Amino acid sequence: MARMELRKESEAGIAGSPVAMPGVTRCFGSGLAGVRRAVSVVLMAAAALAAGGAQARTSQSDDAGASVGSISVNELPREAVTTLSLIAAGGPFPYEKDGVVFGNFERILPPHRRGYYHEYTVPTPNAHNRGARRIVCGGPRRQTDDCYYSDDHYASFRRIID
Repeated sequence: MARMELRKESEAGIAGSPVAMPGVTRCFGSGLAGVRRAVSVVLMAAAALAAGGAQARTSQSDDAGASVGSISVNELPREAVTTLSLIAAGGPFPYEKDGVVFGNFERILPPHRRGYYHEYTVPTPNAHNRGARRIVCGGPRRQTDDCYYSDDHYASFRRIID
C-alpha cells in the first residue's frame, strides 16, 4: 500500500490551500496550471447549473396548465372511441394500469389536486406493449367531459370535445 506524505500548510506553496488533494492533482495536475483548470471546471459547472435552473423555472411556469389543442370524438382513432366508451361504463379495461392516477408531472394539463386525473390505455394496432396512446380523464371515474388524448405518451395532449 502506498503511503501519502502530508505536508504542512506552509510547505504546500499557497497559504490556505488544502494540504493533500491527490484526486484533484491527479485530475487537473499540480501547481498553478492545475488550480486554473480546476477553477475553470467549477465555473463552467456553476454556469451550466444556473442556466439549467433558469430554464427549469421558465418551463415550470410556462407549462403549468399550458394550453392544449382539441380533437373531436369523430377525429379520434377507433380504439380511442372504444376506450372512451369503456371509461363511461366503468370498464372492464384491457390493461391492469388503466384507471390509475395520472400525476400530470409534465404540467401540460390544467393543474388540479393529485388524484383528479386518471389514465387509460388506447390500444395501438400491432404493438406488443401498451403503446404510446393514452386518454387522461379528470374528475370522478366514468366521467368523460374532461378528457384528453395523447398519441405520444404525454408529450402533448388534445382535449376531447363532442
